[in-house]
Amino acid sequence: MVSSWEFQAVGRRKTSVARIYMKTGAGAILINNRPMDQYFPRKALQLVVRQPFELTQTGDRFDVKVNVKGGGISGQAGAVRHGITRALLKAIPELRVQLKKAGYVSRDDRKVERKKYGQRKARARFQYSKR
Repeated sequence: MVSSWEFQAVGRRKTSVARIYMKTGAGAILINNRPMDQYFPRKALQLVVRQPFELTQTGDRFDVKVNVKGGGISGQAGAVRHGITRALLKAIPELRVQLKKAGYVSRDDRKVERKKYGQRKARARFQYSKR
């Protein structure tokens, strides 16, 4: 089966994975079959998702459908941004220099550090009492 979506990409951030399907259109963004402003009610997260389009002035040229899962809402927004950037690079390879300079091309590989035994958190120790 051939998909009607022209460009497909995967974006990741923390433990979130976003699968992006993009085609030429009017600029609609659907995330998990809901409009973006319903899925990400905070304006800051909507801004994060739109950043690649705002930077390249291509927001009204593509329709985007996103399946995102895992992690929290902020990590999901970052994963969607990474995926949209990768899909844009497949659609218009000349945008690479512009997107790379903004820092959207490389994956943000920071994750939560695991808690260690004998400690309260990842780095915080239990309180020490001298007496």
